[in-house]
Amino acid sequence: MKKKGIILTLLIIGLGALAMFALNLVRNSGKSDTELLEFAIADTASIDKVVIHDSYSNTFELKRGKDGRWTDKDGGCIVQEPANTILETIKNIEFKGYVPQAARENVKKRMAASHVKVDIFKNGKLEKTWYVGFSTQDHYGTYMLLETPSEKSDLPVIMKVRGLNGIIEPRFFADPRRWSCTEVFLLQKDEIKEVEVKHFDVPERSFTVKNFGNGYEVSNNGKILDKVDTAMIVRYLNNYRKIHYEFDNFELDEKQIDSLKKAQPFCTLKVTEKSGKSSLLKMYRLKGNGEVKDDDFGDESDYDVNRFWCVLPSGKVVKCQYFVFNPLINGRIYFGIEKERAKEE
Repeated sequence: MKKKGIILTLLIIGLGALAMFALNLVRNSGKSDTELLEFAIADTASIDKVVIHDSYSNTFELKRGKDGRWTDKDGGCIVQEPANTILETIKNIEFKGYVPQAARENVKKRMAASHVKVDIFKNGKLEKTWYVGFSTQDHYGTYMLLETPSEKSDLPVIMKVRGLNGIIEPRFFADPRRWSCTEVFLLQKDEIKEVEVKHFDVPERSFTVKNFGNGYEVSNNGKILDKVDTAMIVRYLNNYRKIHYEFDNFELDEKQIDSLKKAQPFCTLKVTEKSGKSSLLKMYRLKGNGEVKDDDFGDESDYDVNRFWCVLPSGKVVKCQYFVFNPLINGRIYFGIEKERAKEE
């Protein structure tokens, strides 16, 4: 009986030791199995700031205003769609699986070398931090780590977005150029006082449109055009309601930008608003691929007939489409400028 008592005591001690060991596992690393798997935040309406840090030392801060729109840290305009995609990701992210034991060290090393850090704030306080790594081989999951103000997991797990197949990392970027608003003009016709378009390649195509409030005037190189259809002038000015550039500059370095700005633009567009604000755009040709094509004026051209460089009033260099800007700089569409000149000749 005494031996049985000793054995029973040893069993109890052993079970106790196992229980303590299991408890320590939960305390030390088990957080990855419980709250440190809870990446998602259901109430995204209370998220008011997101800070993204990438592996290239870029940091970008998004702030939600009282009107619900997102801005940069200084209140500047940013594109809204990627911000909404981030909120969707935060709400619908879910656990997909654990990293296999054999791959854990390799995954941890790769994540330490390259990851995107995402700080998520609710009501002004840091709620969670995501470390977003690379994708799994099948591209249906992404290796990630979670940190809260009180705990940080050191065990990567595989996460996915509910209802979607694909990787998560491209949804978070800190390059400010990719967040820039692409708006150039958002003007109603009655806000515009004057538009002046100067063509330097073919000066005969230059024109000016004036809005007097109770009437309009169109001139071609200083000569007022007669019999211009008022409906066509209104149609022209209505083009300024929604004008965007296509891309930020991801190609030219500082030296190339400086050379571009010193060159002769092929066209300038100056818009003066009734408020007194004036905006000047300078447009430069983009090199083509060597092929000769007809441009929108019907002329043979060796430059890119689809896109051009534009220097905005801020000095920023962006890439634009002729398709978008031709209705603003091509006066013959609305005023028959070249037809009028042909009559004179």
